[in-house]
Amino acid sequence: MADDPAGLRAVRRIVHRISERARRSPRAAAALRRLAPRSVRTRTTIAACLGVAVVLLVASAAVLVLLRVNLERTVEAGAREQAQVVAGIAADGHLPDQLPLGHGTDFIQVTDAAGTVIAASQNLAGRPALTPADGADGHDVFDLAGLGDEHHQRVATLTTGTPTGPVTIRVGASLHTADTAEDLTTAALAALSALLIATVGAVTWRATGRALRPVESIRAEVAAIGDRDLDRRVPDPGSDDEIARLAHTMNGMLDRLEGAGIRQRRFIADASHELRSPLAVLRTQLEVAHTHPDPAVRADMVAGALQDTDRLQSLAADLLLLARLDAAGHDGRSEPVDLADLVGTAATRAGQRPGITLDLADRPIVTGNPLWLGRLLTNLLDNAGRHARSRVTVHLSFDPQTAQAVLDVGNDGPAIDPADREKVFERFTRLDHARSRDDGGTGLGLPIARDIAALHGGTLTVLGTPDGCTFRTRLPAHLQPEPFRATPLGAPPGDP
Repeated sequence: MADDPAGLRAVRRIVHRISERARRSPRAAAALRRLAPRSVRTRTTIAACLGVAVVLLVASAAVLVLLRVNLERTVEAGAREQAQVVAGIAADGHLPDQLPLGHGTDFIQVTDAAGTVIAASQNLAGRPALTPADGADGHDVFDLAGLGDEHHQRVATLTTGTPTGPVTIRVGASLHTADTAEDLTTAALAALSALLIATVGAVTWRATGRALRPVESIRAEVAAIGDRDLDRRVPDPGSDDEIARLAHTMNGMLDRLEGAGIRQRRFIADASHELRSPLAVLRTQLEVAHTHPDPAVRADMVAGALQDTDRLQSLAADLLLLARLDAAGHDGRSEPVDLADLVGTAATRAGQRPGITLDLADRPIVTGNPLWLGRLLTNLLDNAGRHARSRVTVHLSFDPQTAQAVLDVGNDGPAIDPADREKVFERFTRLDHARSRDDGGTGLGLPIARDIAALHGGTLTVLGTPDGCTFRTRLPAHLQPEPFRATPLGAPPGDP
């Protein structure tokens, strides 16, 4: 059947149908998935063994082919040499009826031009002339009747002239030695390959297990860490490889999670405190207004309650915005925003503050949420106006080297100590607690501004200046082609 093309096609069709049914059958697919190795250790070992097996197979085949070719060339060279000796004897006219066999030679037969045997070795004495079907030059010959033995041979054919006419000399050399050497070499290579594959599998299994042991320790530790155990850390393998870097990365992530949890708890505590104080004041004012007989006093108490209600409303809005920034990030609304127009609008709304001087050198275009960018500008202007003595400056430019819009909002108020320049961006932080509370500050304006800048791919920092302080915002932008000229807004007389 192996020699029948139709049979082969039938076998292929049967195998294809079986594989298709196995692929379509859920049970068969599940069984195949169960048979597939799930362990990295097992898959690595199998891959290493298969790789070594393929390399050994190719190398062994190359060795056997080279060995076979060299042995057959040696045997054929011996047979051709024997044929040349017989040709020399025939050319001298001293060709005997029986020819002696040389070492490794199976038979010799000499025929004339008519195909009549005129000389042969003893094992072919009296036998008819060999035909091409029995053996031809350079081809293997099997089961020669004159030899009575089945084995491989290499036949060398040589034609030469004699005093009585041309003759054809056929010399058959045995390939038994070559076959034996090939079989022994094949067996040795198979044994060595099996031993090498087993060794590679054992070494790979052990080495992979040792390499993955820290990974399993990291996995077990991470699985054991709960939301109240964020102070735990995964074990450090103490090496300088990918697993050590994984452990460091996991510990860094746990550090950030722990820090986020601490900040969240602190935020909740601060928010509760910030809400409890005005609520207590509001309750007191309402109770006094409810029981006091003087209408003027009641009016004052109600006015104060309304102010505290406004402050509570503002605080609730800030807390809601912070929750949105923390939970969802950018809300998806993104469009080109003319930052110069936005600065002008924000400055106009803050016109009741100390004199604001605008210096809009460029007209950068920022891609982002215009409402949130407007809130960033409003918070910076409110903070600057709250602490300024008499002047607030706003400078807007474009940095072509970094492709960023640079917005500086400064005031001539008290400078911020370098140690507090990062602290001012913490939530509910007040460097001057009494003044901030009296002015209506909640300690959330600058943190909200920095979060909005970060969500737009920018930064917000405090610069050290000799007179006052400046908050610098950098945002990715591109420059508006047309120049923009702005007029100082709300500047007191005599200011530039």
